[in-house]
Amino acid sequence: MKRVLVIAYYWPPAGGSGVQRWLKFAKYLPGEDWQPVIYTPENPEISSVDRTLLDEIPAEVETIRRPILEPYGIYRRLMGSNASTDMNTLIGNEAAQATGGEVNPISGGSKSWKQNLSLWIRGNLFIPDPRVWWLRPSVRFLKKYLKEHPVDAIVTTGPPQSMHLIGLKLHKETGIPWVADFRDPWTKMFYYKHLHLSKAADRKQHRLEKAVLDGASAVISVTPLVQREFQEMTRTPVILITNGFDEDDYPAFTDNVRSGDPERFCVTHTGLFAEDGNPLVLWDVLAEKCAEDESFRNALRIRLAGKVDEAIVTAIEARGLGRCLDNLGYRSHLEAVAEQRAASLLILPLRQEPEYFNVLPGKIFEYLAARRPVLGIGQEDGAAAKVLADTGAGVMCDWDNAAAIRSTVDRAWSAHLAAAPFNPTGLELYTRRHLTHLLATLLNQLSSR
Repeated sequence: MKRVLVIAYYWPPAGGSGVQRWLKFAKYLPGEDWQPVIYTPENPEISSVDRTLLDEIPAEVETIRRPILEPYGIYRRLMGSNASTDMNTLIGNEAAQATGGEVNPISGGSKSWKQNLSLWIRGNLFIPDPRVWWLRPSVRFLKKYLKEHPVDAIVTTGPPQSMHLIGLKLHKETGIPWVADFRDPWTKMFYYKHLHLSKAADRKQHRLEKAVLDGASAVISVTPLVQREFQEMTRTPVILITNGFDEDDYPAFTDNVRSGDPERFCVTHTGLFAEDGNPLVLWDVLAEKCAEDESFRNALRIRLAGKVDEAIVTAIEARGLGRCLDNLGYRSHLEAVAEQRAASLLILPLRQEPEYFNVLPGKIFEYLAARRPVLGIGQEDGAAAKVLADTGAGVMCDWDNAAAIRSTVDRAWSAHLAAAPFNPTGLELYTRRHLTHLLATLLNQLSSR
């Protein structure tokens, strides 16, 4: 069996389809004759770990944990013990959904002076991100480890993009084939423009990004539009391997009948729900339909399973929908799956950022596997809109397109009353088994050169 060293900050996962990406690859890679060796911090700044995912780690996976120095301890001493929101801003915490703080502290919204200071520090003193202090000790350790325990390939997965800098150094010094797996873009990430970067810091970020793209043996993108952007920046092969869903998480995957209470019309969102994706027009539409239709009003439940910004709850309550709201808070992956399967309509509001045109949110693939209708709210010609259209899983409506949103809600309500089956197609392209096979094919090609 061949061995692949995977350098990943989030292990085990803290939740979220994107962060689960390498847990699922590790689960299925042994079946492709590849043994994953996971290199990860032993003391990362992660708010929580989804313990339900731990049993999925196969026995073949070797895990190496090494200490990481992060700025949180220093920052907490400077700013006080109640600085969790500002800390998430400072370190760029992807796992902040479980406890406290804003869902998206790095955004264009109003900030306190502490948060603005945190953004300036994060953007200008920690390049490319606050995990950069792990670079040198990791390279020193892994060079020695690889001499004693050879591997056939190296993969780095980011963000944090510092993981890619570790791969770049190792590849240069060992010659081992290296794949840079980008779960998100780098300088074209939606929050990049909010980091208060100086011109020098911005130039350095672009220089590091170009060095990684040019230095890798291959680059992986999770969306076709980001793949195209990377292809325009480098001659390195850029391979598309999207996020996806695990059929094992959906035991009734082939069942297209809703599993929930037939007396309730559940409009459901799972995962992070940020203020800059607050679908105000949807709440208006639901309030209007409640006023017109008593049976709809009595059946409607708005179920939010995950970390939700307070502004979203306030907007729902302000429209008289508070009695319909079930704000469930953080839920494990399997609990979120159950909520998806029980939904009458799954909602996929995208952040109101132009860069989101290129994004495929991880939850879109879980929504596909749930086989329930999806109402997307965002760019009608973006990457997510294309997936919904290609599979027939739903529609994407512009944030302000009240007529289209109302039409989608009306169709979902009629289908609910009729207990109609729902039949999206082409979902096999997004199963974790299929995606892992694509990854193993790439690793085989690189390691045989």
